[in-house]
Amino acid sequence: MNGAESLVRTLLANGVDTCFANPGTSEMHFVAALDRVAGVRCVLGLQENVVTGMADGYYRVLRRPAATLLHCGPGLSNGLANLHNARRAESGVVNIVGDHATPHRPFDSPLTADVTALAATVSASVCTPRDTQLLGANAAQAVAIARQHPGQIATLILPADISWSDGGREAGLAPVNAPAPLDPHGIEAARRLLTSGRRSLILVGNSAATLDGIRLAHAIAARTGADVMGSSLVAAMPRGHGVPPLPRVPYPVDVAIAALSGYEQVVLVNCPPPVGFFGYPGKPSLLCHPQALLHTLSRAGQDGTKALRLLAEAVGADREPATPAPISREKIALPQGEPTPEKLDMALAALLPENAIIVDESLTFSNGYTVTGAQAPAHDHLIITGGAIGGGLPVATGAAIASGGKRRVVNLQADGSAAYTLQSLWTQAREKLPCTTILLNNRRYNILLGEYRNVGAVPGPTAMSMLDLGNPDIQWAALARAFGVEATRVTTMEDCSKALAASLASDLPHLIELVI
Repeated sequence: MNGAESLVRTLLANGVDTCFANPGTSEMHFVAALDRVAGVRCVLGLQENVVTGMADGYYRVLRRPAATLLHCGPGLSNGLANLHNARRAESGVVNIVGDHATPHRPFDSPLTADVTALAATVSASVCTPRDTQLLGANAAQAVAIARQHPGQIATLILPADISWSDGGREAGLAPVNAPAPLDPHGIEAARRLLTSGRRSLILVGNSAATLDGIRLAHAIAARTGADVMGSSLVAAMPRGHGVPPLPRVPYPVDVAIAALSGYEQVVLVNCPPPVGFFGYPGKPSLLCHPQALLHTLSRAGQDGTKALRLLAEAVGADREPATPAPISREKIALPQGEPTPEKLDMALAALLPENAIIVDESLTFSNGYTVTGAQAPAHDHLIITGGAIGGGLPVATGAAIASGGKRRVVNLQADGSAAYTLQSLWTQAREKLPCTTILLNNRRYNILLGEYRNVGAVPGPTAMSMLDLGNPDIQWAALARAFGVEATRVTTMEDCSKALAASLASDLPHLIELVI
């Protein structure tokens, strides 16, 4: 077999059966092998940042990696923003990047780039197979690295001649290293801190924000008097009936500082100390009180849920507390009138189906969806963790593919961010995915107006023109229809709720343009 076929067979042997792709000439032998070897679902994205964002969303739902297929250095460059988000989300991705044939590289043809250097900015490992016989083994190792707790990006650079040459060898399942061992002294130190009587916070990070992890953190808090919050980097977490609340560290720096100022000690579970997204004049980078004692219970490469279980036993809180009975959905009235974040929250709480997935890139039109999080049926809530906008639509698309079309995905999507990766709608239409996009159309980069205030600047006419998306107005519903997605434009919450209910009853994608 040639190298490309050995790669496909190795991916399947290692549990990778989905490939998000935007291929080019250098990848044609790999594409041909995908045709010859049955078993890999291939999903086409019209732009590479859609491809990498879909792989991120896929991992967050299924907790196992998919492959991407990108074309040379420019293709990888197009996908880097959502690979950055995926790295911050701790999503496992087998990132395959085609490259020139080895003998062709010295000629410095137009597409030649330093793919290794580009990939290294977002990858836990970067490998270029030296010959076709090694490709299978290198691919198996890449999958193992991507599957390593809590999830990593492993880039496999595929020179065209390594792909087309004979001598490929399929590699079997590569072992995955267990999470790094926990420090029993760290657990004992956390026990002493939490039982000291000082005001304490348990800050839960990304991979520890499982249903078990959240319940354990609340059991510890109930026993010790601590509070519980989630890191701002929690990429996916359960919410709804039966799930204790996990409010994230707020995005606005002043709000975050106020929220954390009263804690004398913070126990960190699989997350670093909370920091602001940006540095501002006269404001600190670290958001906790300057004199707060910070203690790391577990790090990213360790099992944070296990650490919480051991800590719960240490403080005598190994039984989870009773969960308050949620308010019945029938008591949630559908909102009326002019759209607000609070009313959108109420509409979601009233209409969201069981086991749905919310992908949240609503940015400034968000109140945290606290009513939905407390009263809607059990669901998963995903956010864009890395700060690179344009993740929402592709993450929602990948999440729908990961769920096999059996879970409704609701994407709360700011308009400025949507313009980065609107091509995702075409993939949703092609794959017939149950995605509802609520496009929040305020015709501006509203989040940057807040950032102007934070840095102490006053936007003038030139600056305001750089933040305005209303000259001309973008016809979002028309664009969605052009990509094959049914769309509705609404201006009131009555019409929004009606359109949302109709979309949730369908198996196909739908975009609701909510003018705000």
